[in-house]
Amino acid sequence: MALAAVPAGVIASTASPSQASRAAQEIAAFVRSEMQERQIPGLQLAVIQRGKVVLKRNFGLASLQYQVPVTDASLFSINSATKAFAGVAVMQLVQQGQIDLAAPIGQYLMGLPSAWQAVTVTQLLNHTSGLPDVLDQRSGKLVGPQPDDADAAWKAVQALPVEARPGQRYRYNQTNYVLLAQLIERQSGQPFVSFIQRQQFDVAGMPHSGFGDAKDVVANKASSYVLDRGDNGYRNVNEDFPVFMRAGAGINSNAGELANWLIALQSGRLLAPASVARLWQPTSLNDGKPAPWALGWPTIGRDAHRAVAGIGGARSAFYVYPDDGLAVIILSNLAGGQPEQLIDTVAGFYIPSLRWQRGGAYAAHLLRNSAASAGYDGLDKTLAAIRRQHGLSDPTEDDLNAWGYRLLRRQQPKQAVAVFQLGVQLYPQVANGHDSLAEAYEADGATALAVTHYRRSLELNPGNTHAVARLRVLGAD
Repeated sequence: MALAAVPAGVIASTASPSQASRAAQEIAAFVRSEMQERQIPGLQLAVIQRGKVVLKRNFGLASLQYQVPVTDASLFSINSATKAFAGVAVMQLVQQGQIDLAAPIGQYLMGLPSAWQAVTVTQLLNHTSGLPDVLDQRSGKLVGPQPDDADAAWKAVQALPVEARPGQRYRYNQTNYVLLAQLIERQSGQPFVSFIQRQQFDVAGMPHSGFGDAKDVVANKASSYVLDRGDNGYRNVNEDFPVFMRAGAGINSNAGELANWLIALQSGRLLAPASVARLWQPTSLNDGKPAPWALGWPTIGRDAHRAVAGIGGARSAFYVYPDDGLAVIILSNLAGGQPEQLIDTVAGFYIPSLRWQRGGAYAAHLLRNSAASAGYDGLDKTLAAIRRQHGLSDPTEDDLNAWGYRLLRRQQPKQAVAVFQLGVQLYPQVANGHDSLAEAYEADGATALAVTHYRRSLELNPGNTHAVARLRVLGAD
């Protein structure tokens, strides 16, 4: 049987320097395009293949105020990707015989509420503890009457009822990692931050990485931003990572030093290979169904090219593909930029078969480029040609939905209609796609077509309150 040709721009295992250079240029073009679409000011990218950094690039500005470019020295907040470091720390203590993953936390920490004591170390790591959250997800503040008082918050959360039996369900929860920090400190005999510094930063070669938030002076720290409502300009993000919660968030690093860390982890300098395998092994709920996290690392579930990740603040992320000898790091300074959505596309340049599975974001990128120059007519035919040429999967419904709404915000309703039409063509049974298309038709003054698709969205999802409200406004309820 003949082997399939490697798609244009993909780095084959026997790639020539010119092929690698071309692929690097195409990756850079993709990243720049996505930065423009997502309005990301600054970004770092690194790719590790078979234990070596094969691509490292900087893009954009670390500071909009002072027009400072991103350099190799720029540090980015990795937010909750810090949890991956906590997972490694726990496994280091497991290797030393200081922690048993199956043991209840009450075996190690005294004075906890009785309902908390049976939660296992694994259930803390994979967010299946059922414990109440010390961080109010609606307000982003600590629970309790004094939202800036760590001691009061810790006392308040222990007075709250548990939300589920241990192992019954998954719920992302900062309380889990407060307890893990206490566990690491008790079993190692040193502060959590010191343990990470000595056992990971120093070993891996991360001299500039460390913990800190907006209250700390951090040299070369990239400013943190969020888009104002309506994507109309930027606001500064006041990062607040209380010290007692820093097993869950608070590391500042750069792509180069995170690459050193991932290489050290996979080469046996931080953990033995069997411990790394256990770290990334999928976990389960009590009923045997898979949990979304391994031990401090989200798992990216799919049939092939499995990945584990660190994802933080919808602004910084890294994926490791253990079976493919690859890792990709993307750090940005825009909260909500979601660079994790770009990682599979970059990885697809090094894992050609991943493109058939997860190449939709790159297909959307190429389709956007084509539409910008040739117009929005016949997007389905253009997409089919792109997929054939580059060996890509279809854009996801989310890829197209995000593109269409960006066009709407730019007052380009006709172009948005074309994109949403493609989405409905590819995903005809998805209620949200019809709702989005209806919204674009409404913005373009095509009321009858808007009504048709709002009604179709309601047929697919009778709980769509947005469609109900719009049909009432349009007099078609």
